[in-house]
Amino acid sequence: MKKLNLGISTCPNDTFVFDALVNGRIDRMGLNFECHLTDVEDLNNKAFRAEYDITKLSYHAYAYVSDDYILLNSGSALGYNNGPLLVAAEPSVPGQLEGKTIAIPGKYTTANLLLSIFFPYLNDRREYLFSDIEDMVLKGEAGAGLLIHENRFTYSDRGLYKVSDLGELWHDQTGMPIPLGGIAVKRELGKKIAEKIDRILAASIEFACNNPDVSYDFVSQYAASMEKDVMKKHIDLYVNDFSRDIGITGREAVKVLYNKAYAMGIIPSPAKELFVPTC
Repeated sequence: MKKLNLGISTCPNDTFVFDALVNGRIDRMGLNFECHLTDVEDLNNKAFRAEYDITKLSYHAYAYVSDDYILLNSGSALGYNNGPLLVAAEPSVPGQLEGKTIAIPGKYTTANLLLSIFFPYLNDRREYLFSDIEDMVLKGEAGAGLLIHENRFTYSDRGLYKVSDLGELWHDQTGMPIPLGGIAVKRELGKKIAEKIDRILAASIEFACNNPDVSYDFVSQYAASMEKDVMKKHIDLYVNDFSRDIGITGREAVKVLYNKAYAMGIIPSPAKELFVPTC
C-alpha cells in the first residue's frame, strides 16, 4: 500500500502521542506513514483541500469537512479546564473589549468557535500564528488575544491578564469536557483502514504514556524554544484518557458543541456518522 500522508501539529501533545507511530516504535500493521508537521490552522486549511490522508484538525474545522473525513476515537484533545484563554494587557471584563481588535489563532480553530458562541459581539478579529498573539497584545496591535496551547502557561509571566477562560465557561454551561482537536481519516480509505489506523494510534499513545522519556527528542525538536517543564505541563494538560479513547462522554461533548454552534448559525450541519465505529 502507498504511504499515507499524515499531518500533525508541532505542539508537544501531538508529537508526544504520534512519536511511536511516526518513528516505528510500535507495530504499524503493514501501513506506512509520511509525516508532515505544521501549525493547526494550516492543518485546518489543508483539510479543506483534502491534502492529507490522516490529519489533526480543530473540531471547528471538522464541521466543514465531515463529508470527506471521519474522526478517530483515539488522538483527540479534550478535557476539563484546558480551553482557550482570552487575555488583555490590562485587567478587563469582556464587555470592555467590544469594538477592539481580538487576536485569534485562526478562523477555524475551536478557540474562535468558542469566542463566537460566548462573545459574538467581539467580532473585530485578526488572525495570527498562535505563538505571536501574546506579543501582539503587549505591543498594542490587538486589544486582547485568544491564547491556546502552551501560552496559557506563560501569559501571566509576561504581564498579561486573564479576561475569560472559555473552557470554564463551556464547562459551567454544559458540564462537558471541551472538544479542541481531533484526528480525522479520509472516508475514501474505507472503514477497515480507518479502524486499523485508530488501533495503531491508540497503541502509539499507550506506548508514549508508558515510556514518557522516549519521545523527548521528537517532541523537543519541534518545541525547541519551549522550556522542558512547559512541554511537560502541555502534555499533561492535553494528553489524557480522552486521548486514548474519546468514549461516550467525549462523543456527546462533540455533539453538544456542534448542536449549539449549528443552532447559532456558526457552522454547517456535520455528517451524521462522525467517528470510526467501535467494536
